[in-house]
This record gives sequence, structure tokens and C-alpha cells, in this order.
Amino acid sequence: MTTEVTTVYLGLGSNVGDRKRHLTGALERLAPQLQIEAISSLYETDPVGPQDQQDFYNAVCRASTRLTPNELLEHVKQIERDIGRLERERWGPREIDIDILLYGDQVVESPELHIPHPEMNDRAFVLVPLAELAADVHHPDGGRTVAELAADVDAGGVRLIEDQGWEKPRS
Repeated sequence: MTTEVTTVYLGLGSNVGDRKRHLTGALERLAPQLQIEAISSLYETDPVGPQDQQDFYNAVCRASTRLTPNELLEHVKQIERDIGRLERERWGPREIDIDILLYGDQVVESPELHIPHPEMNDRAFVLVPLAELAADVHHPDGGRTVAELAADVDAGGVRLIEDQGWEKPRS
């Protein structure tokens, strides 16, 4: 743990079981190590990789934390295990997937962790919800804003399911 508070952006996805419940469960489990500041709208997206799987629900959250990048990685991996994620083929079905997209303006390259997420610039299911929360944030590697990156991807497979606030219980 560090004394410095860092703003992070996490991508969340699920395409197995109760997709929305898996996402809300992951968001709840992020605390108290992370303070959630904002959550994007909820999107349904076409799968990347094998097409013989259910569409994903995807969202992005902005949070602040004192966890180091490696501590954050361990925290999100534990949440995935707690929710019941099973290891399957690459890009296969997932109960929950939590990706560290951005960690402040840091670039982290290690065998177990790459920040910014190395595939985010090509993924509409990441960039569309990320642009809701971080349109003016500059990518640490290339200097382009998230809005500029989002404008360059084909968002045809990204469909809005619910606006911001979807994670709150309805009364």
C-alpha cells in the first residue's frame, strides 16, 4: 500500500450466468480498498474471440485507491475467484473479468501486469464506456485522449442496455 491516492479505471465484463449480478457483485467487492467515484452505463457487446458464446455485459468504473498496481491486480483477481470465475480458453466465457485499464498516468510492464491495458485501444467494449468517464484523459503511451481513441474504433457491436445508475437497486 502507498500513501498516495491514485485514480484508476477498471473494465468489467461478464457473459456467464446472471451477468448484471456478477458486475454489481464485483463493484461491491472493490471496497474498501477502492472508493468508486463513477460507473459508466451498462452495455451489451459482441464477444471477442470464439463467437459461440453469449454476448457480454460491459461497464467501466473510475475509482481512487492507495493500492499499488500489483496489489490492485491481486485484489481484482481475488474478486474474480470469489465470484466464481473459472479458467477457460483465452477470450472464452467468463463469469467476471476485471481489467486494470489505467492506473493514473503510469505505465507498468511486468510479466504479470501491463498498464495501460495492452488491448484497450482496439476494443470498443472498453473505449465506449471509458469515454463516458474519461473522455479527456490522455493515454499514457500515445498521448491521445480516450475520446479520440473511441472515435477510431468500430462501435457497431456495442449496445447500450442501461444508462448510468444501472448498478443501484430499484425501489
